[in-house]
Amino acid sequence: MIQPAGTTLNDLSGQPLDCLIVGGGPAGLTAALYLARYRRDVLVVDDGASRAALIPESHNYPGFSDGISGEALLDRLGEQAEQYGARRLRGRVEALRREGGLFVAHSDGKSLHARRVLLATGIVDDSPDLPDLEYVIERGALRYCPICDAYEALDKKIGVLGRATPAAKKARFLRTWSRDVTVLATDAPEPALAAELARTGIKTMAGVAGLTREEHRISVRGINGEMHEFDVVYPALGCQVRSDLAREMGARCDDIGLLLVDDKQKTSIDGLYAAGDVVSDLHQISVATGHAAIAATAIHNGLPGNPR
Repeated sequence: MIQPAGTTLNDLSGQPLDCLIVGGGPAGLTAALYLARYRRDVLVVDDGASRAALIPESHNYPGFSDGISGEALLDRLGEQAEQYGARRLRGRVEALRREGGLFVAHSDGKSLHARRVLLATGIVDDSPDLPDLEYVIERGALRYCPICDAYEALDKKIGVLGRATPAAKKARFLRTWSRDVTVLATDAPEPALAAELARTGIKTMAGVAGLTREEHRISVRGINGEMHEFDVVYPALGCQVRSDLAREMGARCDDIGLLLVDDKQKTSIDGLYAAGDVVSDLHQISVATGHAAIAATAIHNGLPGNPR
């Protein structure tokens, strides 16, 4: 289990933080580790909703050939960051602004001041209306990231749920691992798209009325009442990018809300950095930790020196 952060708002001194990190997933905790080892005063504020915590067991993160759960990985990262002096606070940053050369973050009715801010707030996947959703995810019958885990669905019966066009894109990618892939379209696919999918060996089921959980599989009911079972279903329903804090300050982003950053992970607002899924649509832990290392180093180098 992820351990609750031990710091409270009352523990914080009146001095501005060198860096406030919003989000305690792999990106936020890796950045905290780097900044703490750079001997910076760093605080992670996290609401406990990291996407990584949903991972039952990953075999895609380098160095863990036997697999590691998302919660276990977050525990290790948090403990390592705290070992070097990083602090963690369980809470949510509701607002962020610039004032007198500092960032002011509002959390739980109080204010935090920081010279730099790193947003590692991630995304929230849009999920299907499915009973016992957490159980189904834990069992591996519902998966969100084929890059992460489609190898474990090798030669299984795979369904891809969503509007026809985005679902078709994910289905094509999943043909790398299985010959039995079906687009579970929530709308009516264009005949040309259905024909193109058929040529590549992908089936199409037009019109999904509902999903139900079996013991280790998912049953999908069509609008005409027909039932189909799948070993694994991948949603292609989109996601919500948690970039609101930066966007409300005027930070530049793309059309789905991903923050635009430079090669040092800096946003269009001076002193505001971003890393992980809030920046990239390649939702990988290794990508997030790479972003974090770059951002943390740039933040350290951009602050006044702190010689021993």
